[in-house]
Amino acid sequence: MTTISDWWAGARPRTLPAAVVPVVVGAAAAVAWADALDQVTWWRVVAALAVSLLLQIGVNYANDYSDGVRGTDDVRVGPMRLVASGTAPAGAVKRAALLMFGLAALIGLALAATTTWWLLAVGAAAILAAWGYTGGPKPYGYLGLGEVFVFVFFGLVATVGTTFVAIEEVPSIAWLAATGVGFLVCAILVVNNLRDIPTDAAVGKRTLAVRIGDAWTRRLYAALVVGAFVAAAVAAGSRPWSLLAIGALPIARPSLQRVLRGATGRDLIPVLVATGTTHLAYGLLFAIGLALGN
Repeated sequence: MTTISDWWAGARPRTLPAAVVPVVVGAAAAVAWADALDQVTWWRVVAALAVSLLLQIGVNYANDYSDGVRGTDDVRVGPMRLVASGTAPAGAVKRAALLMFGLAALIGLALAATTTWWLLAVGAAAILAAWGYTGGPKPYGYLGLGEVFVFVFFGLVATVGTTFVAIEEVPSIAWLAATGVGFLVCAILVVNNLRDIPTDAAVGKRTLAVRIGDAWTRRLYAALVVGAFVAAAVAAGSRPWSLLAIGALPIARPSLQRVLRGATGRDLIPVLVATGTTHLAYGLLFAIGLALGN
């Protein structure tokens, strides 16, 4: 019988900061742009956070289900998967994913009703992207497009979308902040796929890492991490306190060194964790810097 702790493990709690960071940064961009804090609609920010978390958990369950039934998770280096390990029936995991998506859609409906109905189209696209990553007849995660969609939805859409629902405007600083956030969340996926190149290639999962190979994947990881800090530096041109985000660089440096020096397999698991920590620290520091700039 699947326990609550099993379901929590299947939700991949270590990935949840990737859903929190863009909302926090987006809210800070709203604060930076607004003339006063009371111009920010805070209940919508909380609702955006709930949507982001539900989508993240939903995509984690959906990936667990789809990869599990395809057999691509049968041999893993990373954490346990519910379906592949036999901890939970495939149908139950699928229903859990759909439940998360349904709850996210309901909250999104409330946000759309109080801002613009165009948010329904954005929300529908996000849910379809979440399912289509490893689900459906032609999952885009198997075609090397995972990083593109992660950048768009967990970088641009989540960050800029939060700013919009908070103040119903989209200032340029929100786009710049979203770019930095998106680069680092992509770096998390890139190092995950770097670790899984041998097993993914063996089962025909053609991730971007499999397609471009080990060496170029390492270069891509480095470019994304460095690009995030460049984005913060550029933002400092109009919001000087944005440079606080550079404070996350000491956390990122060891991960960069390990990747560029050729770490593989289980040796990349600490890098994956550290990249997530870098993303969290970067986002929080960036958010503080933006808010201080008001």
